Amino acid sequence: MKKLMEGFKKFQREVFAAKRDLFKSLAHGQNPRALFVTCSDSRIDPCLITQTEPGELFILRNAGNLVPSYGTTIGSTIATIEYAVGVLGVKNIIVCGHTDCGVVKAILEPEQVGDLPAVKSWLLQAEATRRVVRENYGNLTGDALYVATTQENVRIQLGHLQTHPVVAAKLRNKTLELHGWVYSIETGEVWDYDFGQDRFKSLLRSRAATRRKRP
Repeated sequence: MKKLMEGFKKFQREVFAAKRDLFKSLAHGQNPRALFVTCSDSRIDPCLITQTEPGELFILRNAGNLVPSYGTTIGSTIATIEYAVGVLGVKNIIVCGHTDCGVVKAILEPEQVGDLPAVKSWLLQAEATRRVVRENYGNLTGDALYVATTQENVRIQLGHLQTHPVVAAKLRNKTLELHGWVYSIETGEVWDYDFGQDRFKSLLRSRAATRRKRP
């Protein structure tokens, strides 16, 4: 706690003081660029990864960056999505998974959470991921299987998002875009889901290729 309290003092003394006008403007409302859905894992910092300022991301965190299909349950995750899209009018939703995810490990090895009833129940939101992996990736083991499961989980949650009425309506009138990311804790790289090609690509490499193609 001492480190946290000292950090707050430094924030007040240095960060807040340097950005006083920004925080003053934020006191009157918010207009975030995106809803960022990611894992509760302490190693993931959405604002650090994207280098965004306060007010730019509306962040939704839970174990495994899971998105319940609409109608399966009512809770903070669904309410947050509805508020971000329906009230704040975000133009982008990013579902960001990551390497070395405990939920991905539990999807593959459910016995790990056998004594955690709340976690076991929450993982029902990833049942489609488990079945897709079981029926399509039987040839993979080790790290390759974990990577495939992490990517499939992001794909599945993007699909769940589209069952939400407020999301479906905005997608239909093209005022909302969905994005799927996988973040590597070890390398800092982000892999971006290409809907057209149905595969993940390095965000750095794909953006570099786009720049090279410009006249």
